Amino acid sequence: MGVAAAPSRSAAGSERTGPGREHWLRVAHEVADDLATDAVAREQAGKAPIDEVSRLREAGLLTLLVPAASGGGGADWSTAYAVVREIGAADGAIGQLLGCHYYVSWSARFLSAPDLAARLEELSAAEQWCWGGGLARHEPPLTLVRTGDGQVLDGRQSYTTGVLVADRLAVRAVRADTGEPFAVVVDPARPGVRVDGDTDPFGQRLAAGGSVEFDAVPVADDDVLASLSADEDALSPLAALASPVGRLVSVQLLLGMAEGVLAEAREYSRTGHSQWNAGWPAGTPHDPQVLTAYGELTVLTRSASALTAQALDAVQGGLARGEELTYDEYADISVLVAMAEAAASRAAQESTTRALDIIGTRSTSARLGFDRFWRNARTHTLYEPVAHRLREVGDYFLNGAHPPFALPA
Repeated sequence: MGVAAAPSRSAAGSERTGPGREHWLRVAHEVADDLATDAVAREQAGKAPIDEVSRLREAGLLTLLVPAASGGGGADWSTAYAVVREIGAADGAIGQLLGCHYYVSWSARFLSAPDLAARLEELSAAEQWCWGGGLARHEPPLTLVRTGDGQVLDGRQSYTTGVLVADRLAVRAVRADTGEPFAVVVDPARPGVRVDGDTDPFGQRLAAGGSVEFDAVPVADDDVLASLSADEDALSPLAALASPVGRLVSVQLLLGMAEGVLAEAREYSRTGHSQWNAGWPAGTPHDPQVLTAYGELTVLTRSASALTAQALDAVQGGLARGEELTYDEYADISVLVAMAEAAASRAAQESTTRALDIIGTRSTSARLGFDRFWRNARTHTLYEPVAHRLREVGDYFLNGAHPPFALPA
């Protein structure tokens, strides 16, 4: 299996004149520490994350991927992934919210003309938009209908990340006459858009998910980004990278969850209390079974992290190739990301489950909040199952079949 080469330093940095990777990782660490101090209380309260989005906005993280020349942070995807992972370790739901924001706000880069993408980025940076939505297939689909005055958007999407706090939504809709799918940008404040916080998930409660209904919402031509057709005549290999780039957000989030629960469990086992809660009772740091469990989970998580690093190099290589990217190279990248997805999903589920066993019956205390890691990871993996990804890896390995174009939920 070939892997696209990582981009050179000059290619990767051609659009970056912002503060730099070290700055953003330091900012992310500070925000994560801030979120961790009240993570249990916020998660149990389950309120819409308006204050949390304000923290991200004030730290400059919402405009991280926007070029510095357009008023943003000038960072690349490698930095954005690391930020999502850091935030996700402290608060998985806010990590998902931020990762979704990065992905859907960047989607215009893949799916529209450069001048339109630049205008959207400049507006997003100037007005500090938080983006929500999703471009995965939904049934029944949203529909775009031609009228005498243009186009209108109709339908209902049952679960949309970030919808409760979003300034802009990016959604998938199909043309009523042709059935061709398109990515559409919508201002949720427009007449005809109704947002409903009717979802009641047991995890990822602060990801601002909810349903959104569109009733004859006018859509301007510039609000329709581009076709999401999987037909190779309509979708270039570079545009198809929207799939592995988005799915790698999920991978980084899952790794953050795994690393977050292990770090918190380790603190408990070492000292008998957390840095956030000095009242926790004594742990058992020398129990052979505890040591073995930590060893197994560390190997599992580090292995998934190493595979993810390979997938990241491949994605960056594909982005650097630009219009020269081929469908065969895209397939290599997509399969490698699928492998990382499977490994990260297993690491997150195993770590968040077995951490409860390590802590024992004390982990059942709602006050300690260990259960939030398991609930968050399990909820996310239910929305992003990897069984079909494993089949794609097997089909590629055995038959050389290109994986289908599939956008993340």
